[in-house]
Amino acid sequence: MRWFVRGDIDGFFGLALDNLIQLLLINNLCRFVLGFPPELIEGRILPGVAVSLIVGNFFYAWQAKRLAARTGRTDVCALPYGINTVSLIAHVFLVMLPAKLAAEQMLKDNPTSGIDPARVAWQAGLVACLGSGLIELAGSFVVNWLRRFTPRAALLSTLSGIAIGFISMSFFFRTFAHPVVGLTTLGLILLTYFGRVRFRGGLPGGLIAVMVGTALSWITGVASGSPPPYVFAVHSPVPVLNDLQTALSAQYLLNYLSVIVPMGLFNLLGSLQNIESAEAAGDSYPAAPSLAVNGLGSVAACLFGSCFPTTIYIGHPGWKALGARAGYSILNAVVLTAVCLLGLLSVISWAIPVDAGMAIVLWIGLIITAQAFQSTPREHAPAVVVGILPGLAAWGVLMVKQGVQIGAKSAVPALTSDLIPTFHAMDNWIDGGLALNEGFIFTSMILSAITVAVIERRFVQAGLWCFAAAALSALGFMHSYQFNHGDTTLALLKPAWRWATGYALMGVFFVAAKCLTEPADEQH
Repeated sequence: MRWFVRGDIDGFFGLALDNLIQLLLINNLCRFVLGFPPELIEGRILPGVAVSLIVGNFFYAWQAKRLAARTGRTDVCALPYGINTVSLIAHVFLVMLPAKLAAEQMLKDNPTSGIDPARVAWQAGLVACLGSGLIELAGSFVVNWLRRFTPRAALLSTLSGIAIGFISMSFFFRTFAHPVVGLTTLGLILLTYFGRVRFRGGLPGGLIAVMVGTALSWITGVASGSPPPYVFAVHSPVPVLNDLQTALSAQYLLNYLSVIVPMGLFNLLGSLQNIESAEAAGDSYPAAPSLAVNGLGSVAACLFGSCFPTTIYIGHPGWKALGARAGYSILNAVVLTAVCLLGLLSVISWAIPVDAGMAIVLWIGLIITAQAFQSTPREHAPAVVVGILPGLAAWGVLMVKQGVQIGAKSAVPALTSDLIPTFHAMDNWIDGGLALNEGFIFTSMILSAITVAVIERRFVQAGLWCFAAAALSALGFMHSYQFNHGDTTLALLKPAWRWATGYALMGVFFVAAKCLTEPADEQH
C-alpha cells in the first residue's frame, strides 16, 4: 500500500476540518471564557496541541502501513485521531473555569498576593490533561475488564449528560442567538449527516456548512472587525515542567479528581469502541498499543503546554469508504501543526468565526446523546435518563453560579451559604444542586448502573453499587462541597455523611429486596 493515494485528500479534508473546529473552540474558549492572553495560547497551548497531533497521527499512519504489509492488502485505513471534544469542554468548564474564578476571588480578597488567575486555570488544565493521559495509558492494559464491570448505559448516559448540558445547550442557545447563521448551518448538518446524502462533487457536508456559515457570519455582521496583526513567527514547543510541578504541588489533581478520573475512563473506553468499529470495517488493530499511544499523546500534550487530551475518533468506516488510507493521517498532522506553530489560528479564527462551525459541535452532542439510547437495550432506557440528569444538574448549577457572579459585579452578594434560604423561599433547592454538582460524573455512572441492575432484578448488585456510592460520599469524592471565595468547590476527604447514609440505606433495601418483596404482575 502506498503512503498517499487519491482518497487521502478526501479523508484529510474531513479529519482536518474536525480538528480545526476543535482548535477554534480552544482558541475561543481560552480567549473569551478563561481570559487567556494570546501569548499563552499561541506560545504554549497550541504548540502542545501540535506535539500531541504529531505523536498520534504519525503512529497510526505507520500502524496502518504495517497492517497492510502484514496482510498484503491495499485498502487499510489508519485510525482517525485528534483533540477530544468532550474532554475539551469538560476541562474548560469543570476544571479550568472553576480554578480561574477561585483565583480571581482570592486576588480580590488579597490584592497583593500576585495571583495570576489565567495562569492558575492553565496549570489546573495541565494537571487534568496529565491525569487523563496517565489513566488512558495505564487503562490500555485492563480496558476489557472495565467494560465488563460497568454497564454500557452507565457509561454512555453519563457522557450524554455532559453532551446535552455543556456541549449541546450552550451551542443551542448560540444557534438561536444568531438564527440566520445558526439555523442555516444546522439545517445543512442535519441534511448531510442525518439525511445520509452528500453534495454533488463529493464536497464534505461539514465543509459546506462551514463555508456557508462563514459567508453568512460576515454578511449579517456576526463576524466583524479588522484582521489581527500577523507577524511571521515560529512558536516552537517548549516543555513546561516547572508550571506542571507548581500545579501538582497546588493539589489540583486532588481537587479535580472527580472530573479527571471519569473523563479519563470515558476517553479510554470510547477509543476502544472506535477500535472495535475499525475492526468491524475490516481493519483489525491491537487494542493495547493503540490505546497506549493515545494516552501518550495526551501526556505529551500536557508536557508541552496543552490542557486538552487526544482521542481515537469515531468514524473510521466513513474515512475508509472515502478511500483514505495512511496518508490522510500524516497530512492532518503536518497541516494542523503548521497552523499551531506559525500563529495562523488567530487569523483563521477571525476569518471563520466559531458560529460557522457550531452546528457540527451541536451535532456531536446530539449523536453522543442518541447513541446512549441506540446502543443500549431498550429496557435500559430509564437508566439512561437517570444517568443524564446529574450532568444536566451540573450544567444548571454552572448557570446559577455565573448568574450570581454577574450579580456580584453589580454589588449583589456573591454565592455564600447566606443565600441558601433566599433560594429556598423561591422553591429553588440550590443546596441539593450544589451537592449534586460535586462529583456528578461519579453520581451519574452509579445511579445509572443501579437502575440497570434493578431493571434486570439483580438487586444485590444494585445494593453493591449503592455501597460504593456511600463509600465515595464518605471520602468526599461526591456531594461534599464548601463555599470558597464566592463559589463552591469539592471538599475532598470531608465526609458527606447525609448522602453516604442515604446511599447505604438504599443498598440495605436492595440487598434485602428478595426477602421483603415478591414478583409483581408484569402489567403492574
